[in-house]
Amino acid sequence: MNKDRIFAEQMKTVSPFEFDKNVAGVFNDMLNRSVPLYKESIKYQAMLALRFYRQGTRIYDLGCSNGNLGLMIMDRFKTKQFSMVAIDSSWPMIEKYKARLKQEQEGSVKLICDYIENISITNASVVIINLTMQFIDTVKRAELVRNIYKGLVKGGILLLTEKIVQENNVFRGVHEEFYRNFKLANGYSELEISQKRDALEKVLIPETISDHEKRIREAGFTGFDIFLKWFNFASMITYK
Repeated sequence: MNKDRIFAEQMKTVSPFEFDKNVAGVFNDMLNRSVPLYKESIKYQAMLALRFYRQGTRIYDLGCSNGNLGLMIMDRFKTKQFSMVAIDSSWPMIEKYKARLKQEQEGSVKLICDYIENISITNASVVIINLTMQFIDTVKRAELVRNIYKGLVKGGILLLTEKIVQENNVFRGVHEEFYRNFKLANGYSELEISQKRDALEKVLIPETISDHEKRIREAGFTGFDIFLKWFNFASMITYK
């Protein structure tokens, strides 16, 4: 696994963060060192996908990146037939995903390079947005959730994992402190943390859990629950 050193050297100007070839090359190390409970989160997303998938429908992985979640879903389904559509706007990520697929897996997943808000969701029993909504323009998020609701079959689920912000200022400070310490403990320097924060400013826009729940319920979803949480990261589930 290539080590993430993208922000290790002092930069004169920090450019906005993007999922380019450099990021794709160190993405797994970046995830493991900067997203708490990442492996646990995708493990349980894959298990929930298996639990709620209905034969003859589709799974949509919106913001599939390099295929970590998709490959875990394939492993859970094993010999069970299923259909999955995986979308990401980064071509380097799609290339990484495609290179990881085994021949027998290629028939189960359709890879698409596009923005997820451009995709028409149809006949879905499982839709997953894993650390991706936060990168979408806030004015487009409600329409995306409405389109997902329309494209889900009755009883279908939406799984949403996001970096979040706390409404209470005291707790927000605690979240930021613990997250910074998490990254320091995983070997990132103060410089790396600072420069990456600058790169993500106005690119990654987190919201509160209440913001997500309000948008989800307004779209028509019935239930809402948090199935995994670590300070400023939360995994949510809702159903039609």
